[in-house]
Amino acid sequence: MSADRRTAGSGSPDSGRQGRTTAGPVTAVGATAGDLARLSINQETVKQWSLPELAAGCAGLGVPGVGLWRAPVQEYGVERAARLMRETGLEVTSLCRGGFFTASDPVARRTAMDDNRAAIDEAAVLETGTLVLVSGGLPSGERDIAAARERVADALAELAPYAAERSVCLAIEPLHPMYASDRCVVSTLGQALDIAERFPAERVGVVVDTYHLWWDDRVPAQIARAGAAGRIAAFQLADWVTPLPEGVLLGRGQLGDGCVDLRGFREQVDAAGYSGAVEVEIFNPALWARDGAEVVAEIARRYREHVL
Repeated sequence: MSADRRTAGSGSPDSGRQGRTTAGPVTAVGATAGDLARLSINQETVKQWSLPELAAGCAGLGVPGVGLWRAPVQEYGVERAARLMRETGLEVTSLCRGGFFTASDPVARRTAMDDNRAAIDEAAVLETGTLVLVSGGLPSGERDIAAARERVADALAELAPYAAERSVCLAIEPLHPMYASDRCVVSTLGQALDIAERFPAERVGVVVDTYHLWWDDRVPAQIARAGAAGRIAAFQLADWVTPLPEGVLLGRGQLGDGCVDLRGFREQVDAAGYSGAVEVEIFNPALWARDGAEVVAEIARRYREHVL
């Protein structure tokens, strides 16, 4: 992955987005360009926008980064999407998602590995150094979660050299334990690091996502551990609102609407040496029903109020 996306512990020079945080022109949302210099908007946060609308909207509001998802990028065309990002001056801060490594059936496992190689290739074309991985849940009828986690490690052992040749870091994202059965057997940052540390830091890192990790009192120590090893590959924000709406996958809250100490998380990852993008990833149908420009402008305001 590119040097500015990694924590300082990786030994990479700090020459990326953080170096562009000096005050600049006032944007349409009343923030200076410097205020937003690390902000990235994940594509799923404004799912109602097409890829060109996302590029134009973020660039117009002074948001310098976007996180992309494979399905809409494939629909638009990977090469075409990469060209659009270059033309609008946007950095692709992550590509989501690879993973789903836990199948025990050999055919299903080979299919997953082929798909992950394709995801790595797509990340390379998009010039992002971060491919976010959702590890996969327990296969139907299985109950051995430790064995499922080992299959995640086995898959990474096969994929990491392939990704390294393309300058892509495989970023393990731990998901909240409520997803362990069907989506992700890696539930804590500590579990993610236990797997990642089997590989060189430039090949396998972790994602710190506030929505998934806010509840865990071990997180501050694990963020420090990740930072010391240069393994924080991505930092993502969403709030936790109570009660969660039906369907927990789409229950993420707008910044400041819930109980997560977003600024505290940002301060912790910064203290750990992370100087990369702060990517807002919110899955919420109420946001999708609104005007996209209004949503992004609101995120920029909330980012200043609750994160900086």
